[in-house]
Amino acid sequence: MGPKSARVYRTIREWVASGKLQPGEKLPSERTLEKDLDIGRTQLRTVLAKLVAEKVLESYARSSYRVPSHDVSIERPADLEPWQIHGERTVYDNRWVKLTLVDVEPPGVERFEHHVVRLHHVSIAAVLDAQDRVLMLWRYRFVADKWGWELPGGIVDEGEDARATALREVEEETGWRPDSLDHVVTFQPMIGMVDSPHAIYVGKGAQHVGDPTDIEEAGHVAWVPLADIPGLMARGELMGSGTLVALLHVLASRGEGASTASA
Repeated sequence: MGPKSARVYRTIREWVASGKLQPGEKLPSERTLEKDLDIGRTQLRTVLAKLVAEKVLESYARSSYRVPSHDVSIERPADLEPWQIHGERTVYDNRWVKLTLVDVEPPGVERFEHHVVRLHHVSIAAVLDAQDRVLMLWRYRFVADKWGWELPGGIVDEGEDARATALREVEEETGWRPDSLDHVVTFQPMIGMVDSPHAIYVGKGAQHVGDPTDIEEAGHVAWVPLADIPGLMARGELMGSGTLVALLHVLASRGEGASTASA
């Protein structure tokens, strides 16, 4: 895309990301967009087609577009009871990890103590460039005694916004500063026993600002082609649930399938 098309592309993405355009809301007509955004019809349609392909927008009628709705058809069961929590005692606690025993009582089951590991809130970012490559780190993880590819990310400091953490960690670990990051999902990787929210962000574009400053966390920095991701996954070279969730989202948003080979 040329500079004008790129500007309009960023503008419409920002309308959606900021909430100026809500899920299910219709975009202004092409004629209105041409006038308000100072762009020609052919260039505008190229931008809109790209946004549809990325599932930022959806086409629902001739030359009409709207923000995809997040409504779902399935209803939540209303007749189930949560577990009762009667108390909690700490077994071990330091700045990195806290282990507790929680006195719980599931419906219809005798109460018992359940181990819970409480870790930090984590933020992870997938940064893409114009060549459909993702910024990654090749690292050694001693816990699994394994080398592999990971996305940059780290612990959200107390009082810090998770998006700010993602921006900071990318720059510290790779030396690249993202142009922007959008929140995709926050999930729990081991919900049965471990409490550690993982916030996933995806963005496009970054500026190289220097060498990585976080020496402990830094690894070999590389822009990895998205086309290589399914193969890396099949070889078991993608490490960490946050990396997998983020990259699977990116592939799905492009309509690509990521199949894995049997081990």
